[in-house]
Amino acid sequence: MQPERQRIFNVPAVIVALVGLLLGVHLLRQILPLEQNIWTLIHFSFVPGRFTYAFDPGRIAKVIAATQNADPMQAEIDRAFLNGGTPLWWTPITYALLHANWAHVGFNALWLAAFGAPVARRFGNQRFIAFCIGGAIAGALAHLLTHLNDLQPVIGASAIDSATMAAAIRFIFQPGAPLGASLGWGDPRQERAPHAQPALPLWAVFTDSRAMTFLIFWFATNFIFGLVSGPANVGGGSVAWQAHVGGFLFGLLAFSLFDPPQAAPHNDIAAAAKD
Repeated sequence: MQPERQRIFNVPAVIVALVGLLLGVHLLRQILPLEQNIWTLIHFSFVPGRFTYAFDPGRIAKVIAATQNADPMQAEIDRAFLNGGTPLWWTPITYALLHANWAHVGFNALWLAAFGAPVARRFGNQRFIAFCIGGAIAGALAHLLTHLNDLQPVIGASAIDSATMAAAIRFIFQPGAPLGASLGWGDPRQERAPHAQPALPLWAVFTDSRAMTFLIFWFATNFIFGLVSGPANVGGGSVAWQAHVGGFLFGLLAFSLFDPPQAAPHNDIAAAAKD
């Protein structure tokens, strides 16, 4: 009897579907005529100033007037993305499906596969999709709060990636978890599926050396990107790092809302190993 063959890439179907959706949307945008591509950006990217305009139209009117004096062409672009000031309420989600170029979508797809896979296995398909939507909204909200006057469109799934990274650190550093086992933490004979790993309590994340190292590295990297990057835009040359932070904080703080009830830990595997 031949042993069961293991797949090289064991990625959950929901991750494959989401990655396929990101790549498919970007491929479609490459095929669209320029006018329709611009229409897609206007109606599906996240533009903070549109939401500010809904509550304080005079504030955005002053911004456009100032831009008109300094750069009339940019003012016309701003008016196009303002789109009459109507807050398109679906855009805090749909912006995550759009990307600036193939490098942008490819990078986000790889990170989604790497960190989203263990989270998807743990949460299940429906919880994971809801979690991704929440991460996208949190990223958009964080960007809005720090760019109230900005009429530059924001696109990309980085907030979702950040949310999955934050959720993953709640359990992947546990002894016996996929990452933990690969690094030699704990007894490999006691390795369990990701969804069976007990999650670190939120307070324990800040006392676990491995989780804290990851946290410090992640925030330091985004802080540096924020310093060297200009305003976020669709050209792919800058980083909407506030959206990253919003998604990350969502994943870290809202983890328990999506984490399904776990079975109580037991020592059946360890006992079997001794027999």
